[in-house]
Amino acid sequence: MSTPIATPSTGRLAERLLGSRVADALAGPHDVDHYLELLRPDWAVRKIRAEIVDVRHQTPDSVTLTLRPTVTWPGFRAGQHVELAVDVDGRRHRRSYSPSGSADVRTRTVELTVRTHPEGVVSRHLKAHARPGMVVGLSRPQGEDFVLPDVRPRRIALISGGSGITPVLSMLRTLTDEGHTGEITFLHYARSPEDLLYAGDLHRIAERHPNVTLLRCYTRSGDGELTGRLGEEHLRRALPVDEDAAAFVCGPGALVEAVRTAWRELDLRTPLKFEHFAPPELPELDPDQLGAVTFARAGTTVDATGDTLLEQAEAAGLSPKHGCRMGICMTCACRLEHGRVRNTLDGEIHGAPGDEIRICVSAPVGDVTVDV
Repeated sequence: MSTPIATPSTGRLAERLLGSRVADALAGPHDVDHYLELLRPDWAVRKIRAEIVDVRHQTPDSVTLTLRPTVTWPGFRAGQHVELAVDVDGRRHRRSYSPSGSADVRTRTVELTVRTHPEGVVSRHLKAHARPGMVVGLSRPQGEDFVLPDVRPRRIALISGGSGITPVLSMLRTLTDEGHTGEITFLHYARSPEDLLYAGDLHRIAERHPNVTLLRCYTRSGDGELTGRLGEEHLRRALPVDEDAAAFVCGPGALVEAVRTAWRELDLRTPLKFEHFAPPELPELDPDQLGAVTFARAGTTVDATGDTLLEQAEAAGLSPKHGCRMGICMTCACRLEHGRVRNTLDGEIHGAPGDEIRICVSAPVGDVTVDV
């Protein structure tokens, strides 16, 4: 008897069968993907996983991971972010990061750069333990606002600071990979040349593509193409012609707010899209505006501080579900049952019973009760 040969059609049929609800029911108590992960982590029919295939340490406080996702990965648009799931000491943690690699369909991998923080459970774990062969979880790409326009304009200005470089670098790599010939200016702020992520990559891109202008500004030295802080001169260099253009800025809150303010003062017509990777510094609340915070599901009440509801919940020993801690991924969204909150991204005070709020960027104003 001859052995049946697997054909593309039989492979697709098997994939459809494995991905069906019937297969999940038969596989119980877990779904099919659970058992596939035990057999081969690079197999999946619904969930997205990725194998780390390369690890590099560009700076002492960062780690860059190259991931090879399962076939369930749909690809992404430059500027989007993904949620990375990592097991640390037997507990699964999720954090959001923006891919820094090209979104060109020919690119089969996903590149993420993680900056470590003293309190960062995931970032410190990846810095110390990430190795080729390690398998992590991935979400579908998220975010539709901070992405390149489908119709590319003649001029594109990309502005970033610190680790905010990752989504705009993805835009730059995508544009050059697809052969975009329009003018591209890449303006980046770092403390020093040693702190600049992707220094070699940026230099090579600028050398190979004459339509790319690279502007580096080091806030603690004068070694870059620009000096000083962001102002009119810097923006005029980033966007010499305010016509048929698009602009993007990502970085610390102070940088993003400075760009937005200068944009208004110069009355620039070019659309500016922005993304914070950290909230801007806002003035502290008057102590008279602080009250008590009640976490309804946990049955816990604490005296309010000026910190976010997520930080106050963690300080109270709770572990609310969260992801990016930047107000982007919506993982921490919950219901406001009583009181009002301040948005730490823009200072706006708002809220009504039943509103959905993001506790990672919401600070209580007066007495507040949330469904946590």
